[in-house]
Formats: sequence, structure tokens, C-alpha cells
Amino acid sequence: MRVGLIGAGNMARALARGWGDPVVCSDGGSGRAAALVDELGGSEASNLEVARDADLVVLCHKPYQLAAVAGEIAGTARAVASVLGGTPLADLRTAYPDTPVFRLMPNTPVEVRRGVVLYARALDIDPELERRVVALFSRIGWVAAIEERLIDVGMALSSLGPAYLSLVAEAQVDAGIRYGLQGDLAGRLVAETMAGTAELLTARERDTLRLRREVTSPGGSTARGLDALERGGLRAAFQAAIDRVAG
Repeated sequence: MRVGLIGAGNMARALARGWGDPVVCSDGGSGRAAALVDELGGSEASNLEVARDADLVVLCHKPYQLAAVAGEIAGTARAVASVLGGTPLADLRTAYPDTPVFRLMPNTPVEVRRGVVLYARALDIDPELERRVVALFSRIGWVAAIEERLIDVGMALSSLGPAYLSLVAEAQVDAGIRYGLQGDLAGRLVAETMAGTAELLTARERDTLRLRREVTSPGGSTARGLDALERGGLRAAFQAAIDRVAG
């Protein structure tokens, strides 16, 4: 399946690097499409040329540009996959009334093929085309089918999660530096621990309580640290973050 990207920002770059194939893409004159082509091969093109060349056009432009871009390529694009935030399937169908449309929300770890891709499944899509699109995105992460009404909640965990976890990592690194660790060492300790913990959680079937109990001895240092985090409002802070996004 030949993929074309309209837009060449951070998410487009993450997707293209994850797939690793030569790319056909457009941008609004920023020069980022040319940089991506220099990196991966392929060609920089106009929006219409992307639609003509690609089996699947991935919309990576700004959400407010939906109608303008559709005005250029609707009727030419064979199939459209949107990664536009806040753009429901109903709006995509209005913009592309005669074209199969998919709504997916990837997160940036797709760049290293460890992403999560939320998929708001539509019921009127050709099953073979759906299989091919899901297989394409499965190359770069776990594709999670989700009801569209819950996609904002899912985004608050997966799409925004890398920023949240980066802040958690940064806070831990800063705390270690204040006690004398070198920044590079503190950063690697935290990053490697996060990566290993993610693998271990997967092996434990995502049972967070079980994993915490395996690490925590009654009255020990882990228990004291967890108590400090609870008293500091860690759970409430994450709930507030989701409330701000999906509430």
C-alpha cells in the first residue's frame, strides 16, 4: 500500500520514520516535506499529486484545514486516513463523501515502532481495505479499536501520555541531580527503568498492583516513596489532566 502524507509536521515525521519507506508528502511551504524526503527518499508533491500517487492519503495537516484540503483532493484520493485531533468521522465523511475514510490517533512512539494507534472503527468500510489499513498501522504499534465516543479519553492516556511520562521522568531526574547524580546518568537510570517496567508490566498482564507489591516491602524505602507520591497528589494530578482533556 503506497502511502501519501499531507502535512509534514511531528506526527507525519513519526509515522514516516516508523514505516521507513520512501515517502510522498506535501506541506504548506515549511520545507519539512523536503527534509523528510531527503531523509527517507521519495518525493515532495502538491496535495493533489499526493492524492493521485497514493493508495492511502494520511491527513496530517492542521484540523482547521480539513475543508480546504478536501476541496483539493476529494474525488481524487482513493482512501483517506485522518490523524487529526478533534475531527470526528462525521466531519471526515462530510469532507470526503465518496471516499472511504478512517479515523486513527497514533502517538509519537510510532517513530520507533512502539506506538499506540487508536482506531475509531466505522461500520461501512470494505473489510479488505480495512484489513490493509490496520495492517499498515500495525507495523508501527498496537492498533486499539475504540468507540469513537471514548477516543478523547483514550487520547488522554496514549496520545498525550509520552508528554506526561516525559514530565514524570524529568521530575525524577531533577530529584536525582539535586542529590548529586550526573544528569546523563540520572537520565539513563530513569529511561531504562521506565522501559524495563513497561516490559515487566506487559509480562504481568498489566497488573499494576501486582508489580507494585513485588517491589514494595512493608515499611521499606519503596513504601515510603509511594506514600510521599500519594500525599503529593499524583493520582489527583493525573485525574485532573484527563478531566482537562476529555471531561
